[in-house]
Amino acid sequence: MAPSKKKHASNQPCVIPGGFTVLSLQFGSDSVAQHQLYVKEHKVRAEKCSHRPLDRTLFVLNIPPYCPEGVVKDLFSQFGSVQLVELRDHPGSFQESGPKLSRFFKPAAKQGFKVGYIVFHNSSSIKAAKSHPHDVPLVVSTEQRPVRTGVQKWIQAYTESFIQPDKLQQIVDSFMEDYDKRKEEEAEKQKEEAEQQQEDEEGWVKVTRGPKGTKARPHSEAANKKALQKEIRKKKRKELLNFYTWQHRNTQKEHIAELRKKFEEDKQRIALLRAQRKFKPY
Repeated sequence: MAPSKKKHASNQPCVIPGGFTVLSLQFGSDSVAQHQLYVKEHKVRAEKCSHRPLDRTLFVLNIPPYCPEGVVKDLFSQFGSVQLVELRDHPGSFQESGPKLSRFFKPAAKQGFKVGYIVFHNSSSIKAAKSHPHDVPLVVSTEQRPVRTGVQKWIQAYTESFIQPDKLQQIVDSFMEDYDKRKEEEAEKQKEEAEQQQEDEEGWVKVTRGPKGTKARPHSEAANKKALQKEIRKKKRKELLNFYTWQHRNTQKEHIAELRKKFEEDKQRIALLRAQRKFKPY
């Protein structure tokens, strides 16, 4: 069968079912093998986080392990200025991180293919990335931006794992200063809530009206602790009686013995009254 003389359209984006655009990835300019990235505009109705604006965020699948955040940022910077790159093991909502930890105190990241969220400064960058030709691969390692692999990569990771004691002390001191500051803010907040929920001598609590349009706040932590302590004091006042079977049995025996004693006392009192009766009609 003679081959078809019809030429496929070149320099055109490749769109697959699901709305994903295929981008070719090539490690080096002289590499033969290519890797495929699947990009799509991030549109999730449940996404309420401002860190991923729906009109400027690109969702990327199948990011290889040799492409960390810095490399991914450089690759997609040709489509526009990149504001943020977030790589994760699985797609999901943005996780608000608490205190920022140094890389020396973070657990080792899992090695494998990642999913990414790339936030651009301009929404036009999304269109530029989706319209990139499929036949023009993105080159990962260049002379201006070399990416180490193999033994060189492990040597670099081993060298970077060491840290000077002075630098480590600075990181620890900075973290502890932030920690003390957060604790002081929490203590002041709890103190203010305790003052607001404080009862007067007659047991009344002062309730103030908040700004217009604000929803009613739930009970504060200080108020919950106070109510819990009050319940504990109530339980301590009450004596636990007849909890066990032997307690109930002993209580019944004591009650019967007391009734018998009272019955004998009443019999003696009646006999004494009969003996002292002086009225004799005949």
